[in-house]
Amino acid sequence: MKTNYSLLLIALLFFTACASEIDNSLNAEIEEIESGLITTIQIDGNLPTKHTLSKRMDHYKVPGLSIAVIKDRKLHWAKGYGISNKVSNEKVEVTNNTLFQAGSISKPLAALSVLKLAEEGVLDLDQDVNTYLRDWKIPYNDYTKTEKVTLKKILSHTSGLTGHGFPGYPVDKPLPTLIQVLNGEGNTPRVTLDTIPGSIWRYSGGGYTVMEKVVEDVSGLGFAKVMHDIILQPLAMTNSTYVQPLSVNLESSASIAYNRKGVPIDGQWHNYPEQAAAGLWTTPTDLAKYCIEVQDILAGKDNGILSKETIELMLTAVSNNWGLGPALKWEADSLIFQHGGKNEGFTTELMAFAHKGDGVIIMTNADNGRPLINEILQSISTYYGWGIMEPTIIDAYQSDPEQLKNLSGKYRYNEEGGPVPDIEGEFIIEVKSENGKLRMVDPNGYLNTVLAQTGGLEFIAMDGGEEILFQKNEASSYSFLYYNFFQFDKVE
Repeated sequence: MKTNYSLLLIALLFFTACASEIDNSLNAEIEEIESGLITTIQIDGNLPTKHTLSKRMDHYKVPGLSIAVIKDRKLHWAKGYGISNKVSNEKVEVTNNTLFQAGSISKPLAALSVLKLAEEGVLDLDQDVNTYLRDWKIPYNDYTKTEKVTLKKILSHTSGLTGHGFPGYPVDKPLPTLIQVLNGEGNTPRVTLDTIPGSIWRYSGGGYTVMEKVVEDVSGLGFAKVMHDIILQPLAMTNSTYVQPLSVNLESSASIAYNRKGVPIDGQWHNYPEQAAAGLWTTPTDLAKYCIEVQDILAGKDNGILSKETIELMLTAVSNNWGLGPALKWEADSLIFQHGGKNEGFTTELMAFAHKGDGVIIMTNADNGRPLINEILQSISTYYGWGIMEPTIIDAYQSDPEQLKNLSGKYRYNEEGGPVPDIEGEFIIEVKSENGKLRMVDPNGYLNTVLAQTGGLEFIAMDGGEEILFQKNEASSYSFLYYNFFQFDKVE
């Protein structure tokens, strides 16, 4: 008996040591990814400067984010960073259970409801959707003489329906009904059909709102209830909901939204009655369950959320590398399904290999999350050898210090609107010459980026890849075009 106890103790010590070694190995892996961020633009021949994740969060004014990494069809690691709420006296840290608004990642999950109802024979993906709609219809017109709007066309953004996206509604404003949204009685134009269905690819959140109405009309239930019952609950996505506004009992688990300055938006976040298009609250860990389910079904899993045939149909490109819900990249064994998301104060990305079993989901609580997401994707892709995100290499250009000095100064944008929606009045950008390059900053805190010179008066932002073209006028002063659209004139 003593010998058995001794053997048991030895075994426990052995497995504890192994577990500790695995934890240390994984921690080292994560730390290398966290310290390997580089800008999306790199100059040929220069060694890239690596940044830590925390410093880049500060740089881009992203208060919090959450990451989940999938490896071999399993959740490999998940981690939260920064804070979800800095309005209250006590800062709340982001955890794996912090809810973020998914933005347009709501769409590929919402598409599962239609695919599920099609498998059950309730819906036909190729049927005219007007046969399912009850108290609202797509008007028949010259565009529908030969082709009709179908669910397959809606899911693949080839329906011809208008309405790219939705800004949401402040929490202190009443939400319009779905019919009011479709009729243009909310804060967006009416959803209409303005081209022959199937003739072009055009991203349409309006189409997904019509799809949401179809699901409600054939089920007799609210869309959030349908998604919970037939998709989210079976996938054990217990930290996910399409309920809008968010249930009071979940508010303490949700991150608030931050603008480009890293300042909370009024009311903490916006609400979205367009649930299928933009209404999902979730976590990267929960979204990983969706990705893994798709991967498992393709690998032969029985009794999945959908059949293998339906998943293969979902991941078959219809137009513009778009399937029935997700966007698609590459082919065969390297096929990737993906989708990005952007709601007011939230920026997100989901990307997964259909057959290789790997993937990553990144969710941020900031308007300026996209360039940071790209840098994180680069670091993760480099570490795991995925090849999904590589920096753009530009040729070195010999800058003239005197020219950089002449370009330095303050530039003003005076036209109504401006490149940043919540800027009022003058928008000033200062251009500085630093270490043989130009840096663009503004006092509002929206912009702080180094420019690499690519031509005589041509530059590119190292952070996001935006092109900036300087122009010299007759008075020997300068102006520049930002995003090739917004013009700033030198004032001093």
